[in-house]
Amino acid sequence: MGAIRISEEASAEEIQSLARELQILRSQIQTISSQNSEYGITVEALSNQDPERPVYRSLGNILLEVDDRQSLESELKDAQDALKEHLSRLVEREESIRKRYEEMVESYERA
Repeated sequence: MGAIRISEEASAEEIQSLARELQILRSQIQTISSQNSEYGITVEALSNQDPERPVYRSLGNILLEVDDRQSLESELKDAQDALKEHLSRLVEREESIRKRYEEMVESYERA
């Protein structure tokens, strides 16, 4: 009977570990989603900005006027694409871990 208890405790620890990992992933997904949205809003605002008006970019504690808007827009879109790719990988990982978590909980409850 002692071996079964140790096995159950290990399973409970594994379940708790997966639950913590899921929480971390969900937090990362929220953060990356927010950043992705911000990039989208920024790209849209840049494209709607009057070409005669100056555009500034924050660099540390200063604002610098942007000379090449197309380059800036391209850079912003590339960063947004990278975020989308990263977000997609995080979502896939979260789904995989969630399935493992649900299977482990079900198995643990049957024991």
